[in-house]
Parts: sequence; C-alpha cells; structure tokens
Amino acid sequence: MAAISGLIRVMERAARKAGGRLRRDFGEVEHLQVSRKGPADFVSKADMRAERTIYDELLSARPGWGFVMEEAGVIEGDPGMPRWIVDPLDGTSNFLHGIPHFAISIAAQEPRPDGKGWGDVVAGVVYQPITDQTFWAEKSRGAWLHDARLRVSSRSRLADALVATGVPFFGHGDFAEWSKIFGAIGPEVAGIRRFGAASLDLAYVAQGRFDGFWESGLSDWDTAAGCLLVREAGGFVSDFRGRSEQIHSAQVLAANDGLHSKLHKLLAGALR
Repeated sequence: MAAISGLIRVMERAARKAGGRLRRDFGEVEHLQVSRKGPADFVSKADMRAERTIYDELLSARPGWGFVMEEAGVIEGDPGMPRWIVDPLDGTSNFLHGIPHFAISIAAQEPRPDGKGWGDVVAGVVYQPITDQTFWAEKSRGAWLHDARLRVSSRSRLADALVATGVPFFGHGDFAEWSKIFGAIGPEVAGIRRFGAASLDLAYVAQGRFDGFWESGLSDWDTAAGCLLVREAGGFVSDFRGRSEQIHSAQVLAANDGLHSKLHKLLAGALR
C-alpha cells in the first residue's frame, strides 16, 4: 500500500467530517429546507452546511490556498498557492429523493509554473458517506479505495462493456446530442447505467465496475477528482474530440485503454 500523504489526510478528514453531517441529514431528508437555484436544480441546507464544514477544515489546514466551490464560487488564495476544487454534495437530487447514492468530491490543483492559469490536479478524494468509502488518488502514486489499489477494467470488447452516463434534464444539457450518442453506443455495449453522481461514476471506472463513462455539461467540481482517479488507475480521459486536459467537465469521456478509442469512435461518429 502507498503511504497516505498529509495532503490526502487533510482532504479525507474534511470529507469525513462533512459526510457525517450528510448522513444525519439524509436520515431526515424530508425535513430539510430546499430551495430552487435554477430549473430542476436544488440546493438544500445540507449542501451549504457540508460546504462550510469542508471550507473551514481545508482553510485551517492550508491557509492561503484558494477555493472553487459549487455554492460559494471562486475564492482567491494567495498568489502562487494551490487551490481546492470542492463539490460538497454530488448527487443532490438523489439525496433529496432519499436515494443513497451521492458523494463529496475534493481535488487539489497547482498553479502553472509560469504563473499563467492553473496546471496539474495533484490529488483527489471522492467520499461516499453512506457506504463510508474513500476513493483517493495522487499524481504518479496511483488510485486507491482505502488501502486497496484501483485498476480500470481489462475488458476490451464493447459487447462486454458496462458504460455509465448522465442524462440531460430540464434546463440542463443537450438532449438531442445525448440521444445521438446513446443511439450509437447503446446497441454496441452490454449495458448503460445512469446513477446520478458523476464523481462516483468516474470512481467506479477507476475501480473497474464501469468500463466507461460519458457526459457533458458538468462543472469542474463534479469531475476534477474523478478524472485523476481514472488516470491514476490506468485509464484515459478526454473530451469528445479526443483531446486531453487536466479537468474535463464540459465534455468527458473516460474508459480503460482498450475501450476508450472504440467508444470515442462511436461518439465522434454520432456527432458528425
């Protein structure tokens, strides 16, 4: 097992502290105050409490670092310092409907050496509070579930592949585009699943549960940690054109090395 670094311990501690409160809130979900922040997009007191807990923990551990958070937005840190990318509750709709499939996602990103913009995501944690599972990865140190090394699946035939996706919903995403991709990939694979939490979908690709995943219209906090998990588990992550960046959110296609090119060929063909 790789020794858990101080950085991962800081991230896991923050996630677990917020996750304990989410578990309690989940048990009383029907009593939570919920408000709309957009079409079919909800924010609850649970989101805000979790984000505040994570913010306080990370700020205490790493003063001067910046933040990119779902609810609070961008909080600039000291020049030249890294930043945290935080989703306090990925899978809010699942949470609010009593479906026990949601996660906390935290990633650490370093500034570019030349000071122009942001560079490598160097660490990521995806924590599932209900199952108490911590998926974590560090650049060049692999991906892990607790102390077990993660590897993407070894399946290379589309006919054997189980693929995850996120389906556009009211006010979000391009349903016509998604339908074209679904129409191209669906008949070629063993199955397609829609679980409603992109960070966990990517963690499951890293774990080998899913063989691939595609979605568009996400945000950096949904995918920053998950992209690193997949790559450190031996997989590939790109946009729909096959280009690789540190974080993919507007378009993300993740899979093992044997299936990424095949899925990309189907996807690209559907969008021509």
